[in-house]
Amino acid sequence: MVGSAPLTVGVVRESLPGERRVALVPRLVDRLVRRGLRVVVEPGAGAGVLLADSVFEQAGAEIGDAWQAGIVLKVAPPTADEVARLKRGAVLIGFLKPLSDVDGIAALDRAGVTAFAVESIPRITRAQAMDALSSQSSVAGYRAVLLAADRLIRFFPMLTTAAGTVPPANVLVLGAGVAGLQALATAKRLGSRPTGYDVRPEVADQVRSVGANWLDLGIEAVGEGGYARELTEEERAEQQRRLTEAITRFDVVITTALVPGRKAPTLVTEEAVRGMPAGAVVVDLAGESGGNCELTEPGKDVVVHDVTICSPLNLPAEMPGHASELYARNLTELVELLVDGDGGLAIDFADEIVAGACVAGRERGAA
Repeated sequence: MVGSAPLTVGVVRESLPGERRVALVPRLVDRLVRRGLRVVVEPGAGAGVLLADSVFEQAGAEIGDAWQAGIVLKVAPPTADEVARLKRGAVLIGFLKPLSDVDGIAALDRAGVTAFAVESIPRITRAQAMDALSSQSSVAGYRAVLLAADRLIRFFPMLTTAAGTVPPANVLVLGAGVAGLQALATAKRLGSRPTGYDVRPEVADQVRSVGANWLDLGIEAVGEGGYARELTEEERAEQQRRLTEAITRFDVVITTALVPGRKAPTLVTEEAVRGMPAGAVVVDLAGESGGNCELTEPGKDVVVHDVTICSPLNLPAEMPGHASELYARNLTELVELLVDGDGGLAIDFADEIVAGACVAGRERGAA
């Protein structure tokens, strides 16, 4: 590295409508600079988080063309025009949707870019600090409960007043992953009576640990990598029957069930919605993958059978401050794994984290 220019890390401005997060925050700039890296931030990259360019400069970054950096940090997948701005041989890190955006990944490969999708990082202990999928799911789970409380026509907590006692809202969360557990914990803090359900029985203790009840429907679907496997047709039919009956007892249902690379399973049928109390709310966090509710319209709020069904597509972007801080920490950890002690690029495909996260340009990077 003696006499060579330092490797540049670029932080670009997001172009996706509604995306307010930024891939790196000022407090982590110094950490990369101390590793021998040069940080360049595109003008206005932090605008959605109310971080002025001057704040990045004070932290040690430069303001300039971040797209020509050796390592480019991003939140949403790049557009075709943005891919064209990347230099050949660059490294791109971000949410890249490798299972659904096949054409986008192919474009990165053709452009000679080595791309790392944060959602493909193996879910192992050593990679926990890099797990952006989990950090952003936690934000989504928290925000989903606030959305439900806002849409519900009743109180969340129990209230005792001179006019009488108001019972707490009954909240059901379907899926007890990171988003689901955060939703349950938040619903508990808001004073509701939360209940969690998941087809993986081993998460029952985790549900109870956040102060929620466990809904046992007697159906299990343990999968690999912390996800649930897809149910068989017979299991799905029985689950639907039991869930439909249970859902009618709840004021709020929050759904978080996803199967990687597949359409989200339908858990809340129209029959279930019809049986819910008037004014009830369903918040479907699986809208991008087709939705867990049969009546979901991705990206919209609809009212059917006097029940409000919400399907937000990017809840973390609605809390860009902390969402960006968490995401930036995830990316910083991954960047440090990709550089050597002198701040030079050192991609080791023998490392299972590196190999698992790489979705384009692997052969070039390995060479």
